[in-house]
Amino acid sequence: MSTASSSCLAFLCLARVACADLPVADAEFMSVDSAQVELGRLLFYDPILSGNKAVSCATCHHPKHATADGLSLGLGDGGVGLGTDRVVDKKNPPEQRIPRNAPALFNLGASEFNVFFHDGRLEADPERPSGIRTPLGAEMEAGFANLLSAQTMFPVLSPDEMAGHYSENDVAQAVRQGLLTGEGGAWDILSKRVESIPEYRARFDGVIGKKPVRFTDISDAIAAFVAFEWRADNSLFDLYLRGVGRLNAEQMQGMQLFYGKATCATCHSGQFQTDHAFHAIAVPQIGPGKAGRFETHSRDTGRMRVTGDPADAYAFRTPSLRNVLHTAPYGHAGSHATLEGIIRHHLDPIGSLKAYAPSQAVLPEIDGVDDLRALSDAAEIKAIASANQLTPIFLTDDEIALIVAFLGALTDEQSLRGGLGVPKTVPSGLPVDQ
Repeated sequence: MSTASSSCLAFLCLARVACADLPVADAEFMSVDSAQVELGRLLFYDPILSGNKAVSCATCHHPKHATADGLSLGLGDGGVGLGTDRVVDKKNPPEQRIPRNAPALFNLGASEFNVFFHDGRLEADPERPSGIRTPLGAEMEAGFANLLSAQTMFPVLSPDEMAGHYSENDVAQAVRQGLLTGEGGAWDILSKRVESIPEYRARFDGVIGKKPVRFTDISDAIAAFVAFEWRADNSLFDLYLRGVGRLNAEQMQGMQLFYGKATCATCHSGQFQTDHAFHAIAVPQIGPGKAGRFETHSRDTGRMRVTGDPADAYAFRTPSLRNVLHTAPYGHAGSHATLEGIIRHHLDPIGSLKAYAPSQAVLPEIDGVDDLRALSDAAEIKAIASANQLTPIFLTDDEIALIVAFLGALTDEQSLRGGLGVPKTVPSGLPVDQ
């Protein structure tokens, strides 16, 4: 062995010792059926599941934008275009922006993902008959195959995302009347709409047999597709953990900082760099906030809206960092346009909050909308700052650059491309976002 090789091996060994908290690359994933996956692929890209037949799951979760939309806060119903080119439909403008940033979909088929949405309002709960706690409580329909399937059931109910507004279609009317589940509910309307298309009926025959199509059958198929298409556990970091790949010098140093001095792994732990828990880190609030239509504020208190516990105020779920170089903007409201920016926020959350420059947000213009209401509310800024749980840390510019280099090792190129890709057409005949 050459001197150079010996030195490299010694460095690798030292790094492993220094990073004793490194995870093991042994995540378990749900098994999927190929026919169900292909069916789910078509449904994922088909606008048929939106009230106005104009928005698909892919509108806000497109592979062109690393399974998100590239926006701080997206435009669902009432928007036209894809990603950062999406603008308001002047003929049918949205009621408001989607209040939270569209999260990436990588590795959601892994068994460890048992909590969904920024506030965790959908999560595994063994004490409930269904095993799942949801915003619908006892009204939630049974029959979905897994938690990921249940998660896919909710965007179609959101007026801002897919259902539509002003009771302008049958789905929106059902949602406004509170008719979500059961006969005549929004899910039932969509199920019958899909089942009436001959190709979908034939494909469901091959997956569920001749029985009527329920929305849980639709969501099961979409979940199977998401789990298959965007599995991301073959990054350079995964290969390193398995002992079959090497990180370069900058990535190694960044890894040591990530799992050491910078304390990133306190929350971003495990193979996919998330503890699946909730933390308040004083991230700036932009956009409409998370509020009911009868509320007039623009706050988003995060986890507290789910639990009612003041200790959870302004706490949001720790996101996975897989493919993080490609999933900007960052934060629950997409407040930070760059990875370096959100890292610097973590180093001094309160200082960063008070100095936040909203010009970095990526927000398609909506006439007459004030997206910065919360930032101009001194009491709200004080409340966000008071809830902060992070202690300031000093890192040099070079150290921040090294952490970014390590985060680049979390990129799984195959998952960014996807296994099956975007279909050219879908059974409804509606346009597909390409």
